[in-house]
Amino acid sequence: MEKRALDGRTALITGSTSGIGLAMAQALASAGANIVLNGLGDPDEIEVLRAEMAASHDVEVIYNGANMLAPAEIAAMVDGAIEQFGAVDILVNNAGIQYVSAIDDFPEDKWQAIININLVSNFHTIKAALPAMKKQNWGRIINLASAHGLVASPYKSAYVAAKHGVVGLTKTVALEIAESQITCNAICPGYVRTPLVEGQIADQMAVHDMSREQVINDIFLVAQPNKRFVEVDELGQIALFLCSPAAGSINGISLPVEGGWTAK
Repeated sequence: MEKRALDGRTALITGSTSGIGLAMAQALASAGANIVLNGLGDPDEIEVLRAEMAASHDVEVIYNGANMLAPAEIAAMVDGAIEQFGAVDILVNNAGIQYVSAIDDFPEDKWQAIININLVSNFHTIKAALPAMKKQNWGRIINLASAHGLVASPYKSAYVAAKHGVVGLTKTVALEIAESQITCNAICPGYVRTPLVEGQIADQMAVHDMSREQVINDIFLVAQPNKRFVEVDELGQIALFLCSPAAGSINGISLPVEGGWTAK
């Protein structure tokens, strides 16, 4: 087999059993990276996914169900990957949750869970993975922020706060590792076509008695000038680019992928 760009590398992607994380895992595996999957789902379905990814890309794929609310489990997942593969060469912090409410009604447990999963878990994964990256003088850290890491929307106080925090964390880590061959960048998608969003479209159609097209254009994509969802495969290819030699001097950026939303 012809040598691939990421042969011999290992990528750990949180929240990678579906949606954006899965697309990123597939893209990195296609370039030869061994993969550590993480996320929720039916164990049998995850095993089928793991086996198919390993076979189709001729890489090693393992699964770890670490709870992103549990710092000890996060550290154990990263440490286990380093023990098995030698390093987590590529770390993609993708795990996230959402809850929408006016701030004066926002449940405190929902607020804390969003902050912990969307932001604090990134701190724990980076802290655990960075020493091995420094030892080998190579690494790529990719944090999934959001357009809401750059601008705000009402009723999403916890999510906006967490994603702004991810952008700040990304910049700080980038500066700390700037003299090494390690980079830390954030990707800031707008609305992405995922199974979760497809379910939300159906819910909004029922609640507002609107057509699918009306819900998409008037509710979901009202802020995205290109009026189309970001596709998960686009984000997978962006992650792959950020791991390439061409991106070796790209460090500390927050890359908008949202059809022009934040250009307004």
